[in-house]
Amino acid sequence: MDKLKKFALMEKIVHELEDLKNSQQAIIQKLAKIEVDNIDLGDKRLEKDLPDMHQRVADNLDTIAAILEDFASQTDKYSNSNNIAALKEQEEIKNL
Repeated sequence: MDKLKKFALMEKIVHELEDLKNSQQAIIQKLAKIEVDNIDLGDKRLEKDLPDMHQRVADNLDTIAAILEDFASQTDKYSNSNNIAALKEQEEIKNL
């Protein structure tokens, strides 16, 4: 795999991880809303299961955020060490 293709794939993964992180944050917000709504309702099953669900999703979010931070840093380092900006310029000139 050439350097530009590898970098493009790395960028794609960073964006997918960002999307995944945003999705997990939305799930946490929805769970929290259900927990608040259940304060008035008092459903025992929701009281029992929602806190555990919330914690598991929060743990997943922490893991995703750590992976994203590490992989984004790795992607930046790859870009800098392989002079991806210059390679992109060369590719654009070549395609004219």
